[in-house]
Amino acid sequence: MMISSRIRSLAVAVIAAGAVSVASAAHADSGTIRFAIYKAAFFVGGSGGEGTLTFHGRRYPISVGGVSGGLAFGVSKTYFHGTVRHIRRARDVTGVYGAVGGGGTLGKGAQVIVMTNDKGAQLELSGKQVGLQVNADLSGMSITVK
Repeated sequence: MMISSRIRSLAVAVIAAGAVSVASAAHADSGTIRFAIYKAAFFVGGSGGEGTLTFHGRRYPISVGGVSGGLAFGVSKTYFHGTVRHIRRARDVTGVYGAVGGGGTLGKGAQVIVMTNDKGAQLELSGKQVGLQVNADLSGMSITVK
């Protein structure tokens, strides 16, 4: 009988934990995001830009900055747009996002990226890139809601 009560307690704990995670996900929402980012690199790169987060019908200005390191050189401007998922309030978008990527642009190109921050906010972005850029690098991007 002792074993069955332990199994029962464990089962109740697992079900309760699952219910809490489902309830948390059910309360999370999504929004849209747009920003332009300028990037310059010669092995080590920097980027910066600004844009807008739209969440629950309100628009929030954002600033974007980042660094990258690896095989990277060139100058480009990328116009990103996409969806932000798993947020409860606009400030959940604020944070550091990391990515490993590679690609190149001569003139015009396209970018697609999915990133997550420490609060669980997930960015699903696509964009158009203009410039000369070649990269195979690790990069980090910081987004701040103003």
